[in-house]
Amino acid sequence: MLRYLAGRFAQALLVLWAAYTVTFVILHVLPSDPITLQLAAGGVDVSQLTPDQLHSMEARYGLDEPVLTQYFGRLWDALHLNFGMSLTQNVSVGSLVSDRLPSTIVLTLVSVGLFLVFGVGLAYLASYVQWRPARVLLSRLPAVGISLPTFFVGLLLIQVFAFSLGWFPARGTEGWRSVVLPGVTLALPGSAMLAQVLIRSLGDTWQEPYIVTARAKGLSRWAIQLRHAFRNAALPALTLLGVLVGYTVTNAVVVETVFSRNGIGQLAQQAVLGQDVPVVQAVIVIAAAIFVAVNLVVDLLYSFLDPRVAHTARVT
Repeated sequence: MLRYLAGRFAQALLVLWAAYTVTFVILHVLPSDPITLQLAAGGVDVSQLTPDQLHSMEARYGLDEPVLTQYFGRLWDALHLNFGMSLTQNVSVGSLVSDRLPSTIVLTLVSVGLFLVFGVGLAYLASYVQWRPARVLLSRLPAVGISLPTFFVGLLLIQVFAFSLGWFPARGTEGWRSVVLPGVTLALPGSAMLAQVLIRSLGDTWQEPYIVTARAKGLSRWAIQLRHAFRNAALPALTLLGVLVGYTVTNAVVVETVFSRNGIGQLAQQAVLGQDVPVVQAVIVIAAAIFVAVNLVVDLLYSFLDPRVAHTARVT
């Protein structure tokens, strides 16, 4: 088991390194210049600056060094949780992230809670109902949820619940009401995918011999589904859960932009437009760290839901 955990931890470190490296390479092959973008955003006419002035700006952020020197230097700093200074806002990346991260964490936790409730509830109901038309209808709902674009759902919710009914604010991060609409928007795709997998898994589980045995013992349909079917059917959904949490974090870029939330997603969008390399790398590493941490926890939970996983790990 210790060897298995060490292997998973090594894989997590590899994912973080790959995310950092790929981001660095992509941002450095873009044709635009971050210093030029920063000066233009500040209303400075770049053509009026001398080469020495431009070189001084590049030296201030270490952009005058060779690319490999920049990469290894920043990678070493990142290992110490130091991502340097923002190229566009002239403040430390750490302060930018620490200011925006709580808002995104709250939004992510709310959306994960909602898609667990919606996804598991819909799958449970679709598998429990015996009237065929209702079961077919409930089983088709996840496909509709997956097919709807996130930005469209967000704009629709804003139109109905913010502009028409006035129940929730259309933008901002103040108060609990401001997180409801973006939380539902972010939860819809995840709940649909979770429900789709769980419905199919529950359908297969109901055909297993131990379910027939439980029926023969006189257990009610509710007791069989709660005590026997759901636990075994949850294994495929648990695998998907780790991916969905990572998907939720990355999809926050779209949702926070639509709802004008002051979070990590909106910060990443602004940093990409301004080619702010240190900020983008910090956001990508944070998202990757959340992804690998959740998947590591999911792997550990497998041993509780299915003892065969722990036995296999001990044997290997």
